[in-house]
Amino acid sequence: VRLVESGGGSVQYGGSLRLSCAASGRSYSEYCMGWFRQAPGKEREGVARIDLNGKIIYADSVKGRFTISQVSRDIDEKSLYLQMDSLKPEDTAMYYCVGQWPCLPYTDKVGPVDEYNYWGQGTQVTVSS
Repeated sequence: VRLVESGGGSVQYGGSLRLSCAASGRSYSEYCMGWFRQAPGKEREGVARIDLNGKIIYADSVKGRFTISQVSRDIDEKSLYLQMDSLKPEDTAMYYCVGQWPCLPYTDKVGPVDEYNYWGQGTQVTVSS
């Protein structure tokens, strides 16, 4: 699966950005997707995830501010989005689009880094105060 992110950039506190991820290379119904982020000097953390049944999970730190969504464009292509509103300086990080096959049945967590087997190259988000 090939994942290509776009949409990062620099905004001020309280601003918005929309990240996009173009996924291709495997039937869209076989893997689930999400977003991770990594701030300088910190470990990668799960931000949001959407599974094959449409179940959505958010990290507590972004609930109510971020919205994940996806669109299937063809049998082996789909797009993932992350609408980020009310951005804070602590949201500054490299954001990664991720895929997981097989899709594991999480109930309340985005999941650990090592349980995602497809990663994009990342897109930088910087929020200034």
